[in-house]
Amino acid sequence: MRVIISAGGTGGHIYPALAIINKIKDMEPDASILYIGTTDRMESKLVPSLKIKYIGLPMKGLDRHHILNNFSVLKMYKNSYKKSIKIIKDFKPDIVIGVGGYITAPVLKAATHLHIKTAIHEQNSTPGITNKMLSKKVDKIFISMKESSKYFPKNKTFFTGNPRSQEVISEKAITKKELGFDEKPLVVIVMGSLGSYTINKEEVKIVEENEKNMYNILLVTGEKYFDSYKNIKVPNNIKIVPFEKNLTRILKSTDLIVTRAGASTLAEITALGVPSILVPSPYVSENHQYKNAMTLVNNGAGVLLEEKDFNKDNLVKLIDELLSDKKRLANMKKNALSLSTPNSCDVIYGEIKKLIGE
Repeated sequence: MRVIISAGGTGGHIYPALAIINKIKDMEPDASILYIGTTDRMESKLVPSLKIKYIGLPMKGLDRHHILNNFSVLKMYKNSYKKSIKIIKDFKPDIVIGVGGYITAPVLKAATHLHIKTAIHEQNSTPGITNKMLSKKVDKIFISMKESSKYFPKNKTFFTGNPRSQEVISEKAITKKELGFDEKPLVVIVMGSLGSYTINKEEVKIVEENEKNMYNILLVTGEKYFDSYKNIKVPNNIKIVPFEKNLTRILKSTDLIVTRAGASTLAEITALGVPSILVPSPYVSENHQYKNAMTLVNNGAGVLLEEKDFNKDNLVKLIDELLSDKKRLANMKKNALSLSTPNSCDVIYGEIKKLIGE
């Protein structure tokens, strides 16, 4: 099988794409894979480092605040579309798959123009403009959350879950002891790979004033905010790191996570059954993180704490309430697991094979 897969911009798009690639490689070691991403976002370094054939194309999203900037965006789109036509003709894929991000627009548009089989994967409960546009032309649409089905044509939309769900289950746990903690409950606080300025100001207060030592905290600050803690005395029940590449392995030993509500993050914590305090980013398009979070909240798997209400006192109160209620935590874990799709990669691979007639 020959596959072009395109995704870019954030880990929420890139890691599901990589999960699909890993599944294809597991099933078909001789499969030829080409990843098309951007020239300047995180996939441009990450994907080649994994020894996956990579082509970068310049692409940005529309600027909703400065309309005149969109002339350059449209020029990028046209150039990337033309280059995609040539790339697809040269590579001769059986299928082209888009897993989110602006780069998928010219790539999938070119594939449909050339009458190549196509599929897209939507991670969020509310799809972005790119997938809404592409849904009219592609052959199959895979969705992570059942709520998003209403935005797409029913006859070609399939609930598959997020492929990250299946991938994280097989990872080996990192124990509390290996992290240097005792067996008290472990709370992980992480606001995405980049961190958050607004949230970080309150996190500093938590570190400065944490005297209870009733639980352990792993605080992932993001590279930009790590220096905020260099002159602070850190209690021995708190560990602070700028980035944690093995976070999903740590989550297997985590009792409670405080996190954003990106789609891949939610896929990971539901797959592992981690109770959560969800702080959706208010800065994303169509407020999709809030809608993602409410899927967990409405099903008793998480608790909502909006950024406007995020402060040291509110967070510590919530953590104390949840960790002191073992029955509620157990129910949150059970409810989270019920929302996961532990065979997501298998389902997607099966639908791909059907689409290309194998």
